[in-house]
Amino acid sequence: MRICLVSAFPPSQQALNEYGFHLARELQQVPGLSLTVLGDDLPRGVSELSDYSVIRCWSFNSLSNPWRLLRALREVQPDAVWFNLGFASFGDKPIPAFLGIVMPAMIRVQGFDTHVTLHQLMETVDLKDAGVRSPVLYKVGGFVATRVLLSANSVSVLLPAYRNILREKYKRGAVYVRRHGTLWGKPEYPDFSQRGNPVHRILAFGKWGTYKRLEMMLEAFELLCQQMPNVELLIAGTDHPKAAGYLKSIERKCSQQKVKFIGYVAEKSIPELFQSATIVAMPYTSSAGSSGVAHLACAYGVPIVASDIPDCHQLVDEEGLAIEFYGQGDAQSLADALLNILENRARQRQMALQNHSAALRMSMPEIIRQYVRTFDLQNRIGALRTISRVRKLPRWLPMRSWVARRAVHKASRRAAESYVVAGDLDLDRPTGIPTGKNGYHSGNP
Repeated sequence: MRICLVSAFPPSQQALNEYGFHLARELQQVPGLSLTVLGDDLPRGVSELSDYSVIRCWSFNSLSNPWRLLRALREVQPDAVWFNLGFASFGDKPIPAFLGIVMPAMIRVQGFDTHVTLHQLMETVDLKDAGVRSPVLYKVGGFVATRVLLSANSVSVLLPAYRNILREKYKRGAVYVRRHGTLWGKPEYPDFSQRGNPVHRILAFGKWGTYKRLEMMLEAFELLCQQMPNVELLIAGTDHPKAAGYLKSIERKCSQQKVKFIGYVAEKSIPELFQSATIVAMPYTSSAGSSGVAHLACAYGVPIVASDIPDCHQLVDEEGLAIEFYGQGDAQSLADALLNILENRARQRQMALQNHSAALRMSMPEIIRQYVRTFDLQNRIGALRTISRVRKLPRWLPMRSWVARRAVHKASRRAAESYVVAGDLDLDRPTGIPTGKNGYHSGNP
């Protein structure tokens, strides 16, 4: 089976490049599957990652993306086209963003099977928090774009509430719920010897400046230090693209010696960073989808403290994560939530093991297995539909027999390729895809 993955891809630092990398890394481990990444353009002089077949055929905020992407697909001729997609993946201006969302439907019209992993819904994003200047225009465009997007062969969302919204509001499309996954092939057992040795580290990790903000986090940390001096706050990550300079401004105002700004974290440094953290804090004012930071915390068995917002509750209810909630916008409530965990070793251990257990249930190989199974099924259905349409052609039509033989031959080839991939996946077992070596990505969640 030939798959094209359409995604921002390292060393690009555009949104969702990390998730695209981990999808590609796991797909590379499936024997019988050929992967080509259709990635975003890179600056001159930047080298590609080794061991990946990448075609750079689209650019952020470019109006020519649909035509460039279609040209690349006609060269590769894949059996499935997989879009790793958010509402701002192809641009933060209205027209390029709109074209990016409707592109899977446009590509399907050209005869390709298209599948989408949709990370956000317009209905669940706080547009003011996200820094959108024309919220009414974005809501109208988002509704139209989502309706067109649902014409793809399948759309996967990361929370059950998102599927409910799509079904109730749009009443169309093949919509699946897929777990986000841990962004790691093999979750690591928590290393309790590193935590609280010599200090308890609280980790805040992300792209800062829009709905992820640090003012209240710093206020809560000051309150916490008054009751528990043996703590340290690590602020990791970079500015959100719409909030350039935000971290620098916060760092200039911060006088706390126990607060460390460590900036961008390379993939190879992530295990040590998370294993040494006692708690991961998520000081969000709203949410733009299932949290990659929460799933990274699970991969290393780290307790989570998060804002009392609906998407975080979904992670508890649907995925079984251990999260301590605090009142949204309440610094004292956040300080109390952190203190409750830090003072209770048994609670730390219970939450860590619960998150590690959740990670084992949603490792990336398991998530990829589910996607590939859907692609395989859609591939077979498409082949059978082609044969059915050919058989309905009038018998007197010239070359009807030749068209029928060609359709059967194509369907047989598809079935043979699907059989090879399905055999390697061992679809009857819950962990059919072998895990591979850890890779590298070029950005932070």
